Amino acid sequence: MFHTQPTLDTLQAAASALQTLATALADDPALPTTLQLLQACRGRVVVTGVGKSGHIGGKIAATLASTGTPSLFVHPTEALHGDLGMITKDDVIIALSHSGESKELAAVLQYAARFGIPLIALTGKPDSTLGRAATVVLNTRVTREACPLNLAPTTSTTVSLALADGLAVALMHARGFGKEDFATFHPGGKLGAQLLRVHEVMLTAPLPLCPATIPMSEALVVLTQHNLGCVGATAPDGSLVGIFTDGDLKRRLTPDLLQKTLAQVMTPTPKTIVATPLAVQAAAQMAQQRVTSLWVVDDNHQPLGLLRLQDLLARGVV
Repeated sequence: MFHTQPTLDTLQAAASALQTLATALADDPALPTTLQLLQACRGRVVVTGVGKSGHIGGKIAATLASTGTPSLFVHPTEALHGDLGMITKDDVIIALSHSGESKELAAVLQYAARFGIPLIALTGKPDSTLGRAATVVLNTRVTREACPLNLAPTTSTTVSLALADGLAVALMHARGFGKEDFATFHPGGKLGAQLLRVHEVMLTAPLPLCPATIPMSEALVVLTQHNLGCVGATAPDGSLVGIFTDGDLKRRLTPDLLQKTLAQVMTPTPKTIVATPLAVQAAAQMAQQRVTSLWVVDDNHQPLGLLRLQDLLARGVV
């Protein structure tokens, strides 16, 4: 049977280290200096580290990039073989090393010094080689790993990751990064789907529209050709005044149907929505009004598009 106490001790060690760091950074001028460097960066934030710090660095670069701070990860070993060319004078480097003595970082440190590239060190040893080479040092203040041998990076990597997340969130606040920006960088998956707007999901031209005055024989041709489940009826000024659906055809199929006009059999004042709301709001409106499609109109009730439940399903909105 496994002992659970080591797991609990590891969590407690991480929590304690994070609290210690949060308290210390409240009065540490290195934090605002770091944020100023990152916000003023005209290029990209280049994150680097080796071993477990490298894995953490990759996640940090991804978080920064997805929250409005252009960023990439450069492996220090690959930097020795040409990847230093990815780093420009307009960039800022974040280097991770708990000991600050990772030999693989030497080329990156020399490159930063040669071209005057700001270097931010995330390390537990401010007096290390990395710490002395850095423009600013964010001291993680981790003195011991949760690993019983004090060898495997555990507490130090957890703290580095949390600290970098804090930097990313601070930059989001500083840049006014909002939901619309988040949706731009997360077009796929559930997060992106929840932030899609109606105009991003709706079907546009050619739309199944025809004048309300035309005979049903012509309206049915439009219904069949577009195969979108409905026809929108328009007034002489182009505004939407009615809708006729596949379901209406089944319910109103009579011998004299083709002798009638669209206006005589359509459903007036169809359910509509404007183009700007979130698609999830449109889905909620469909459920409330018990319809499977909504015409998207402008302020003058001119049709802009057609939003269907099946398209919301396909995009993962519902």
